Amino acid sequence: MSGGNHGDEPTRLWGARFRTPPDPALMALSRSPASHWRLIPYDIISSMAHARELERAGLLTATERGDICAMLQAILDDFTAGRIAPTEADEDIHTFVERVMTERLGPLGGKLRAGRSRNDQSANDLRLYLRHQSRRLVRGMLALQAVLIGQAEANIATIAPGFTHLQPAQPVLFAHQLLAHGQAFSRDIARLQDWDSRFSRSPLGAAALAGSAIAMHPELAAAELGYAAPTENSIDAVGNRDHVAEFLFALAMHGVHLSRLSEEIVLWSSRQFRWIALDDGFATGSSIMPQKKNADIAEITRGRSARLIGDLATMLVALKGLPLAYNRDLIEDKAAAFDAIDALTVVQPAITGLIRSMTVNVATLHRQSTEGFTLATEVADWLSRRGVPFAQAHEITGAVVRLCEERGIELEQLSAADLALVDPRLDISIKAALTPEAAVAARQGYGGTAPARVREQLGRLQQLCATQSDWCDTYRGPMPGA
Repeated sequence: MSGGNHGDEPTRLWGARFRTPPDPALMALSRSPASHWRLIPYDIISSMAHARELERAGLLTATERGDICAMLQAILDDFTAGRIAPTEADEDIHTFVERVMTERLGPLGGKLRAGRSRNDQSANDLRLYLRHQSRRLVRGMLALQAVLIGQAEANIATIAPGFTHLQPAQPVLFAHQLLAHGQAFSRDIARLQDWDSRFSRSPLGAAALAGSAIAMHPELAAAELGYAAPTENSIDAVGNRDHVAEFLFALAMHGVHLSRLSEEIVLWSSRQFRWIALDDGFATGSSIMPQKKNADIAEITRGRSARLIGDLATMLVALKGLPLAYNRDLIEDKAAAFDAIDALTVVQPAITGLIRSMTVNVATLHRQSTEGFTLATEVADWLSRRGVPFAQAHEITGAVVRLCEERGIELEQLSAADLALVDPRLDISIKAALTPEAAVAARQGYGGTAPARVREQLGRLQQLCATQSDWCDTYRGPMPGA
């Protein structure tokens, strides 16, 4: 039954050579889940482009094409408004659209299938959806960037302890620490931009695998749908899902970066750190311990990153060992992509609100910025600038720290006698270098934590964010509901 309904039998896009109908167990496995309905607008918009291709091929008159496109728009409007939806009898979204078309237009509705296959349709629908969603997700990333930049601007003079191995290392500006996360997010956006450029190729016209003998100008449909060009190889067009795997990698990498930021938020908001205070609207409590204020948003975000990594692994494993061209294994592309997108959709506004509303405890950060002998490197650098080989300077500094530990004092509390006791080349003038302000100011190189350099970094990141926002605005592909 390759046409429309025959009596009360459901519409199917295949089965003409079969003697018996499919078993219910087969259909239960084969039927698309409700999550696939989100692709219906893209399928309908693509069908309009295909109708114009059929008119160019002479299979539709201008009037027929107009009637089909008008009906497709009506179906889209009815679906969007909730007046119609796929039924249990509809195997997938393509079956749903053709069923409604033939119910409303009769045999004319069945003409639309000429020259294409569900193979190129499904590849195209998902690709359009991902290109649309990439812009929406980037806007979410840019919203997070904006609040990170806002907190960095507010803390351009706030000094904090920097860590390596989760041990106090050197003083840094807290703005520098926040912008380190901003740099990671800017790369996440750039990956999606690069991904989009590489996969701005339309699969329409590939049909089942060999190309279409009817749709002879896929470059026109590609341009209409916002692509740069059609795909180069029809087999590759329907048999590859590199674009899904790479999209999932970009999201998984973003999830990892969100998780690292979330881990720091959990630490910063703890009673042990007390670097930040969470707004009540973006924290939760305990059902048994009334005093608790938990960074649940950060913890859930950290956990969701595991799902994003799992979605990427699912897609890669599904692709491994598949022969060309199309195989039904590829249906896993949608489940993995939808899950990753849905996870980020709820994470992004929550983590953005948390960062925007948190209060930074400036005095606490400043006090802790020198704890754990974070100014020790300043001693070694001071000696090096006076001609002492750094290997010796390192040893001398170690002896200074050891003396401080024995006395129970900090580096800045050393007296001239203490310094001379360790090494005669140390004198009291070193004390000018033993402040957190002097330590951060000394890091004047490009990308360093000196206030002037951090202000420059902040400005460059703001400019980059503006450019990345423009990328979202210039997209010309379909964005249903946007």
